[in-house]
Amino acid sequence: MLSHISSLLELQNIITLLVGLSAFATVLTIASPLFENDKFRTRMRSVAQERERLRVQNRLNLQPGGENKLREKPKGTLAQVVETLNLRQIFEAESSRIKLRQAGFRGEKHLVTFLAARLIAPLALAAIVFLYSSTVFADRVPTHMRMAATMMGIVAGFYMPNLFLSNLIQRRQDSIKKAWSDALDLLLICVESGMSIEQAMQRVSREIGSQSVPLAEELTLTNAELSFLGDRSKAFDNLGKRTGLSTVKSVVTSLIQSERYGTPLGTALRVLAQENRDMRMAEAEKKAAALPPKLTVPMVLFFLPVIFIVLLGPSAILAFNLD
Repeated sequence: MLSHISSLLELQNIITLLVGLSAFATVLTIASPLFENDKFRTRMRSVAQERERLRVQNRLNLQPGGENKLREKPKGTLAQVVETLNLRQIFEAESSRIKLRQAGFRGEKHLVTFLAARLIAPLALAAIVFLYSSTVFADRVPTHMRMAATMMGIVAGFYMPNLFLSNLIQRRQDSIKKAWSDALDLLLICVESGMSIEQAMQRVSREIGSQSVPLAEELTLTNAELSFLGDRSKAFDNLGKRTGLSTVKSVVTSLIQSERYGTPLGTALRVLAQENRDMRMAEAEKKAAALPPKLTVPMVLFFLPVIFIVLLGPSAILAFNLD
């Protein structure tokens, strides 16, 4: 066993392994676009399902006892575990549902999976850490250290689902934030050309899909809610909650005021578009101003030694040759 491990650690075998991994990574990078699905069409299909759900909900609400018919019954093992252990109340299902919507997951099955993951992840990670430390490091690690590592695994598993969800939310918000200025300009052009807000959002969602699929998805869903929800201001408010961005919420506030008081929407959108452009420019200037302090350490570690070698190297070689 030790001979095999020592043979793997030889320089020639390590170089061969690294070359093989590099070749595999190159082939995978070149071939991955060929197997990539159309994210825009996939997400639009999910929005179409959400639109159908809203239509069914609106129809059932008009019938007596429609709310009871609409309630989803738990199905599957995970749903039964969530209902049996009352995980909805323990893990605050409403706040989890808001976060899942911000990450792009709207179905009840996503909520059930997330709540079950918050229960299973600490136990699974603790079991993995305990088994690994008890088998691989059984002779070198004392028992109390293994128990401490197991407790750390429980803590890490407890925060892991929330960390994963926060990462998805951040990526989605970054995509929406980058395309929001262009979407706002397009929305302003459509509104000033005489389109209604529903037609404007539908047109902008089609045009902005190539730049940000999440933003196109949210605009399409807002357009569906405007068609089926009784309170139109609720549809605009849901857009702000699903995105969780202050720039979107300011536009949502203007849309709600326009619907409620009849104020001209074009003027408000023009002001908000200009403010959003100014805000993006201020953020770019802030990042540019923060570059010199960040470049200090890389320059000291990587650039200055090379400069010293280039400048002092010939003199050092001549000095050694004279000696």
